[in-house]
This record gives sequence, structure tokens and C-alpha cells, in this order.
Amino acid sequence: MGIKLDMVGIVVKDMKASLDFYRVLGLVIPESLNGEQHVEVEQSGFRLAFDTQEIAKGVYGKWDEPTGHRVELAFSCESNEVLNDLYDQIVRSGYDGYREPWDAVWGQRYAIVHDPDGNLISLFA
Repeated sequence: MGIKLDMVGIVVKDMKASLDFYRVLGLVIPESLNGEQHVEVEQSGFRLAFDTQEIAKGVYGKWDEPTGHRVELAFSCESNEVLNDLYDQIVRSGYDGYREPWDAVWGQRYAIVHDPDGNLISLFA
């Protein structure tokens, strides 16, 4: 086919706040990147990028604050227990738990949280 999904980018209001959330989620992101305008994290051959709104303005020519649900990021957890513990850790760290862990009808353990920019982040096992 000639193409491959390689990276998902997230536009953030506050780089440090966003990176701190994804660190709690388990991504390894050096603290030295907190002040950068663009940050990329690679995990299992896939990149997750973070750009400040200022960078987005430069790329797109303007920046309009989005509203509503746009994209869902879903992270696989090793087990139900890992999912439950991670959800609790995220909420204890002061982030919004959108939906507590539950056993979904499709057979997965599932939970949803908000990142600092309001994106829905799913956890599943």
C-alpha cells in the first residue's frame, strides 16, 4: 500500500502539564523536555507527538480551540489489576477520571480518563 500510520500528534496548552499526565500513564519522557515546543515519544515502533498551540498556529496558519470529542487514544494494560491500579493512580494524581473501570460487553476491562487538554484516554485489558 505504501503508507503506514507512524505518529499521532496532540496539540497541548501546557507542555509540562501534558507530559506529566502521560508520565503517570507510564510513558518514559525525560523531564528535560518540559520546556520544548515539540516532543516525540516512541513506544513499540509508534510515535506520540506533543506540540504546543504556538507550533500548531505556525503549522496550520491559525489555531481554533477544538470542542467535543475528536480522537480517542487507547492504551493496552497487561491485566485487569494493572488497569485498575493505573486508573486509581491517575485519579489520585489529580486527573479527571471520566469513567471508572468496568467490564465491557465486548469482553475487555475498560476505563476512561481525561488528559489535561480534555482528550479522552481509554485504558483496556
